[in-house]
Amino acid sequence: MKLLNDVMEQVIRRNPGEPEFHQAAREVLDSLEPVAERNTHWLEAGIFERFVEPERQIMFRVAWVDDTGKVRVNRGYRIQFNSAIGPYKGGIRLHPSVNISILKFLGFEQILKNSLTGLPIGGAKGGSDFDPKGKSDGEVMRFCQSFMNELYRHIGPDIDVPAGDIGTGAREIGYMFGQYKKIRNEYTGVLTGKGLTWGGSLVRTEATGYGLCYFMDEALKDSGKSFKGSTVVISGSGNVAIYATQKAAELGAKVVALSDSNGFIHDRDGIKLDTVKKIKEVERKRISEYVKYHPEAVYTENCGKIWDIKCDIALPCATQNELDETSAETLASNGCFAVGEGANMPSTPGAIDVFLKNGMIFGPAKAANAGGVATSALEMSQNSMRYSWTFDEVDAKLKNIMKNIYKASSSAASEYGFDKNLAAGANIAGFVKVANAMYSHGIV
Repeated sequence: MKLLNDVMEQVIRRNPGEPEFHQAAREVLDSLEPVAERNTHWLEAGIFERFVEPERQIMFRVAWVDDTGKVRVNRGYRIQFNSAIGPYKGGIRLHPSVNISILKFLGFEQILKNSLTGLPIGGAKGGSDFDPKGKSDGEVMRFCQSFMNELYRHIGPDIDVPAGDIGTGAREIGYMFGQYKKIRNEYTGVLTGKGLTWGGSLVRTEATGYGLCYFMDEALKDSGKSFKGSTVVISGSGNVAIYATQKAAELGAKVVALSDSNGFIHDRDGIKLDTVKKIKEVERKRISEYVKYHPEAVYTENCGKIWDIKCDIALPCATQNELDETSAETLASNGCFAVGEGANMPSTPGAIDVFLKNGMIFGPAKAANAGGVATSALEMSQNSMRYSWTFDEVDAKLKNIMKNIYKASSSAASEYGFDKNLAAGANIAGFVKVANAMYSHGIV
């Protein structure tokens, strides 16, 4: 990284103690070097320096009262990273691990992901270190209302449209939307992931998992391969993993493993999705419960060992940096020929090097898991029109968007000398669109 070395050094200097953000920025800037060589006017205009600097970072106190009457205090964030091509768009993550570094890495990735969808949305991310697990509905409601009491000042249908993320499902979005509506006295599409009876979109729940499989299906076809007859291992057991499992099975694959933060299940005959949905969506229990319903399956502690299972296709859908270099080597030696990221940055840089070195098809998160935000943008469109599309209509639009993302990533990789490297191609295709807009807007 020659021309952009100073930019990376500036990221590290200005953002000390933020390893996730450093990792994301370095991965992107490494692939943008040939773009900088061809577009020296962007260097002169400081486009690259501006690209890695959030337009706005908001941090605030969230005080709420638990069921015992005790006052609790959490920290809330919103990173409004880039609005060059449209209003800020990105999820709200509620999890104890949330900090400024994680949200900046997610917001930074979101710029490129949103750009790749072809829809007019900028990049942002937000959240809190609040943990909804084990909390009553009343506690979650009071937290969400307090969170929105501050956030409402910074969002709006033409400013910033947050969505759900880890820990923020339909319940949390409902409480946040209700509070926003009360404060502003207006009914607008300010949040996505809403309930179907009050502005939500069909397919939104399934979108990230479905989109991951649509993207990988295109990549596999381009290499003469297919989901049909393949054995698939998927990490995680939340929305993304569940609906990736469903779509992979529809495309002819056999999914044999799922996980959570404690461990993983291995069902050689294929995961029974109805059981997983019951455990995770109805009972809200750990994935280990699966073996009580299907004793022929095996549960193993240590979720990281899921990658030891022999498979043709691996879909990491749990969390960042879950798949390291050692696990990647194991996948490669076991004959795995494709990896598609359903989670955000689940593969370490070392793991990605292994995938590319071994000629594996690698679908990077910013491209492969863009289905969620794409469908969120489709929800925004429906809200603006006061109209609802059918499931099949939204699903068809989603599939077309994911096909186009693959084509754009593959084409950019070839054009800039990164043949078959979809990660570099996705970075370039997403960046070029945003950079053009930033340059057109002048120095702002």
